[in-house]
Amino acid sequence: MDVVNYGCHADASPDEISANWIYYLEKTIRGAMGEDVIVVFLQGACGDVENENQLTSYKPLEGEDAPRLVGERVGAEAVKVLVTAYPGDFSPLDAASRVLQIKRRVPDPERVRKCIEVAQGEKEEKRDTRWIFAKEIVLLDALLAQHPVAEVEVQAVQVGPAVFLSNPAELFCQFGLDIKSKSPFKFTYPVELANGCVGYVPTEEAFGPHGGGYETRLTSYSNLEPTAGRQMVETALELAGKLKPGAVPEPPKAAPFDPREYGIGSHPWSKGNVPPELS
Repeated sequence: MDVVNYGCHADASPDEISANWIYYLEKTIRGAMGEDVIVVFLQGACGDVENENQLTSYKPLEGEDAPRLVGERVGAEAVKVLVTAYPGDFSPLDAASRVLQIKRRVPDPERVRKCIEVAQGEKEEKRDTRWIFAKEIVLLDALLAQHPVAEVEVQAVQVGPAVFLSNPAELFCQFGLDIKSKSPFKFTYPVELANGCVGYVPTEEAFGPHGGGYETRLTSYSNLEPTAGRQMVETALELAGKLKPGAVPEPPKAAPFDPREYGIGSHPWSKGNVPPELS
């Protein structure tokens, strides 16, 4: 079984929502490693990471070309890692988890009233932004009436020298980098959208004067308090700190050099120790 952890949105077609490039990732790995190989994909922290280059001057790829490009490139990189990995004893196996109680952001009552009026009105078109986000505030208001606090499970799963630190959010990439840089494990893999889904969780900086974007916009899908991501990171690192990393598998060491084995005295490979010859 091959486990791939990669931080990028799973859909690679602008007009569709589908984890489509993962299919080509799997095909690429199986093409190199064998059709019977089981591929498990674990999504890394990628709440603000897309797969399309928005600054390119070229026409975006269409149809299956977009997911094929992403999946095959990521799959090829995974194969490069897999062929250099050395098998060994992947013990111990261990796990720990904690459920956090994280408050949701609450919209102003007057904003809710105005959004109800917009949502009850007639939509101008299917993708009308004003209507969509007004509807989202109405949904959030109903959600808050039932669940003003979100239950967020953070989990640490250890496999020998590796640890998988999961959360149920679309966590911003910086949080994943923070987890990897501060983890006591040499191999640390942030895993998002695990054990539930609490929507986008941006950094606190993204909520500041230089932040913004649709991920920070208050909706039924993005509504946890600004410190939510930091709480998840700190909890994940605390759980990882309670686990003891296993030994990293290594290939056998080479024996000390013995020139007698080569039959050429004390100068191994001396047949190549000569200057260039032109005549």
